[in-house]
Amino acid sequence: MIIKEGNSTIAIRMVENEDLIESLKTICKHYNVDSAIVIGGVGMFKSLEIGYWNGKEYVKETIDQTTEIISLSGNIGTTNDNDEVVIHLHVSVGLEDYSVIGGHLMNATLYNGEIFIEKLHNINLLRKKEESGLMGLIPA
Repeated sequence: MIIKEGNSTIAIRMVENEDLIESLKTICKHYNVDSAIVIGGVGMFKSLEIGYWNGKEYVKETIDQTTEIISLSGNIGTTNDNDEVVIHLHVSVGLEDYSVIGGHLMNATLYNGEIFIEKLHNINLLRKKEESGLMGLIPA
């Protein structure tokens, strides 16, 4: 992984077999990121798991093939309980037949990736478990 930090932006080049979510958590701890937006990313996944919230639970699907990242966005916050970093991402990926699927990114193994994070200043993004079971965002 190659990382370059600017004033408030972190540019990341990830390599084959890196776990996207775990790598982002490690970067956040190392660079003291507790609130940020994931501006975007491009690259390819070797495999990924996406989810769709049906109002009660996530219905998950594993895509065990190389996919092209079409869109990647989300935010980074922490839980109120123990300051655990929470990576919340949504993704659209292109398949070999040029179709596109997407949803909540549960986890992913990269083939390669270029990800950009914008740190927020004077805004804390806190996650709190809601009655529905989702971890709701509370800007503070």
